[in-house]
Amino acid sequence: MNDSVFVDTNVLVYAATSDTRQMEKHDAAVELLDGFTNSDVYISTQVVNEFYSILLKNHIDEASIREKISITLREVKLVIVRLSTIELCWQLRDRYHYSYWDSIILASALEKGCGIIYTEDMQNQQLIDAKLRIINPFA
Repeated sequence: MNDSVFVDTNVLVYAATSDTRQMEKHDAAVELLDGFTNSDVYISTQVVNEFYSILLKNHIDEASIREKISITLREVKLVIVRLSTIELCWQLRDRYHYSYWDSIILASALEKGCGIIYTEDMQNQQLIDAKLRIINPFA
């Protein structure tokens, strides 16, 4: 399997926040992210925007959000959502019936040749286009 992985927004949010009701997910997300020593790790511009928005809704101050994003962007590779990503998203949506937003995440991961996407939002262990395995790190 490919050593490239894609990380969805929810993993980053759990790692960045420490809500006492979600400590197990926080710990699992931190452990997962800390374990990527031999992998290319990707997130997309969509993930950055969602991450920012969610942290803002959780009343995290602007300076902290910017710092968390800056640190994250130094540790991952950024996928720019382009027209080709959107067109692939439409195809994936037709085939797998995920939401537009989940389909664009899948398209971003496939465009970069990722073998795994870590997310809690989609069907755990599903294989997309015989290339991309969905893994729920909290299952």
